[in-house]
Amino acid sequence: MSNIKQLQDLTTQVRRDILRMVHAVNSGHPGGSLGCAEFLVALYQDIMKCKEGFDMNGTGEDIFFLSNGHISPVFYSVLARSGYFPIAELATFRKLNTRLQGHPTTHEGLPGIRMASGSLGQGLSVAIGAAQAKKLNKDNHLVFALTGDGELQEGQNWEAIMYASAKNVDNLIATVDYNGQQIDGSTKDVLNMGNLKAKFEAFDWDVLEITEGNNIEAIIGGMNEAKSRTGKGKPVCVILHTEMGNGVDFMMHTHAWHGKAPSDEQLANALGQNPATLGDY
Repeated sequence: MSNIKQLQDLTTQVRRDILRMVHAVNSGHPGGSLGCAEFLVALYQDIMKCKEGFDMNGTGEDIFFLSNGHISPVFYSVLARSGYFPIAELATFRKLNTRLQGHPTTHEGLPGIRMASGSLGQGLSVAIGAAQAKKLNKDNHLVFALTGDGELQEGQNWEAIMYASAKNVDNLIATVDYNGQQIDGSTKDVLNMGNLKAKFEAFDWDVLEITEGNNIEAIIGGMNEAKSRTGKGKPVCVILHTEMGNGVDFMMHTHAWHGKAPSDEQLANALGQNPATLGDY
């Protein structure tokens, strides 16, 4: 296991990156990004087995697909601070003719990005295809995917969920960012998803929950448990309970910061709550 203090320090720096990236262009999605900071740090620094360097095929290593692509700030920050591209490139976020667009794209060849995402509902289908390709290639590594809870209102997800269990795609771990918020309000008010655990189980998935989804140790423990359940005939779902805007008090417990940039004063406040640990870009 990685040093928990180091992972926590990295998470704090990732939060700073997210806030500064979105503020610089007055555009982006800080809420969900902040809520998933601990998860993506743990995923790339501890949970996945990745090779040095990057190639699109991802043969002989675990691979990850971000379906809820609007939380690109956290994805870019974690990729950069995991060595996929220069940290200084974070300063180009959402600027014209750069590789760090508002939603991840593949045409510019940004290391770490294997699919364009942002049109919600598609990532799980792509991850299932990649997992089946690994089986065909006798590659025993895993495929990880992250979706939003509001994203599961998209019907394509449930076709994919049905398909994955029917075809015994048991080298897949799909995590749901379960924060109960989406751009127009709470998920319960917009379109209540009911009991997600029961729904996935009804589709014959193996499901576990991480109730402390913003706790590094809980995430590592839960994801290692998920990994232990792979290869047993069923795809695995992790319901990750997170707090949108985590780590910034005025962004938490509301959907208001789903897609809103902080002002100069708000940025200073938020950064003050998250002192620099590894140095800003």
